Amino acid sequence: MRVFLGISGASGAAYGARGLSALTRAGCKVGLCISESGLKVIAHELFGLGADPTEGREVLIERFVNEYAESPGEVTVLGLQELTAPFASGSSLAPAAVIMPCSGSTLGAIAHGAGRNLIHRCADVMLKERRTLVLVPRETPLSPIYLENLLTLSRAGATILPAMPGLYNHPTSVEDMIDFIVGKALDTIGVEHDLMRRWGTDG
Repeated sequence: MRVFLGISGASGAAYGARGLSALTRAGCKVGLCISESGLKVIAHELFGLGADPTEGREVLIERFVNEYAESPGEVTVLGLQELTAPFASGSSLAPAAVIMPCSGSTLGAIAHGAGRNLIHRCADVMLKERRTLVLVPRETPLSPIYLENLLTLSRAGATILPAMPGLYNHPTSVEDMIDFIVGKALDTIGVEHDLMRRWGTDG
């Protein structure tokens, strides 16, 4: 299965990292696109390099893929302005896209058809082709503008999957809580996983 994974500039880079790990472990071929702000969040939250790292973009992305992809060879890194990428066209028949985390500005651009990069364009393609688009916003509290954008996107066919981990499975670590959300995202796009204990089961 081919899956587009977009990582934008909301806090919560660990969701994108865990998503990349789980998708590649499941045998998916991942088209990975990271926004400029998303890469800064990755550097700060995952690598402890601060919000303005001295490392170049290519070095940081290579490090991210090598550290978090179970099968780095199954990951195609896509440039933010690479609008000739297959995922930018409905004719590529890509079945699913996940933007995780999804920033408020990314939500707004998609909701209003004001795309400026490949992440926005891929989301637009998923909506117009009636394919699976999962958006994982991570923000609180939510303004009326943000809420209206979420409603607009839900009505357009996107699955809105906020980073709101459940507690009924008794998580014992931050990783368990992250896995809950990533597992929900993979459920939505039809990728099998063992990231979380399901209600009514022992495992």
